[in-house]
Amino acid sequence: MRARLYDAAPAFGLALAILLVWQAASSVFNIPVFALPSPSAIGAVLVLQQPALLQATLITGEEVAAGFVLSAGVGIAVALVIARFSLFGRALYPLVVLFQTVPKVALAPLFILWFGFNLFPKILLIVTIAFFPVALNMLAGLQSADTNLVALFHSVGAGKNEILYRVQIPHALPQLMAGLKIAITLSVIGAIVGEFAGASAGLGYVIEFASTQLETPLVFAALVEVSVLGVVFYYAVEFIERRYVFWVPRTGTATLS
Repeated sequence: MRARLYDAAPAFGLALAILLVWQAASSVFNIPVFALPSPSAIGAVLVLQQPALLQATLITGEEVAAGFVLSAGVGIAVALVIARFSLFGRALYPLVVLFQTVPKVALAPLFILWFGFNLFPKILLIVTIAFFPVALNMLAGLQSADTNLVALFHSVGAGKNEILYRVQIPHALPQLMAGLKIAITLSVIGAIVGEFAGASAGLGYVIEFASTQLETPLVFAALVEVSVLGVVFYYAVEFIERRYVFWVPRTGTATLS
């Protein structure tokens, strides 16, 4: 715990310095609250409206969690199909890439129109945004398995399914976790975009409503909640990685001597 606090100290110090400069600039230059509220004004809104913000955070968090789990499942399935069935994979992969180039913001109102204002269209939008990095990283891991080890399994009569299960999938786990960490951040973005398109609750709805009322401190307070939500989900995925893929080198652990 002491080591983790030591590692986090520079980030907290930089954040505190930025907030102090921001607060001082707001006071010195008398910046209007509706244009750029001071950190103290945002903090006051966070305290006073925390019950409503917490409820909105829970709604958005439910969307993120459901969409992320489904995105992970779809991405892993796509990667496995492409790696296992070469002919079908060559046909599917360009379509997956083509679909990824479609602007997802344009899909949000269509999903609302087709499926209504419930949870499903928001989850569907998250899946369309977040499944691609999972599929791409998983596929890269599957295809980069040790060829000598694959040849060894072939020599003892192992089939494609056994090689996939015993060699390729374990080798792909580090890349899969990297894709999942990208996907969880995209899932938060997807949930907010979906709520922008049509929702009656959630942090995206709060941001959109507050911006129309020029309640800029509330907009920033909701953005703080979104950021905290994203960090919590990100480190939850990283905790899973540390627990089950413990042999992977951690980002930021290297030191200079």
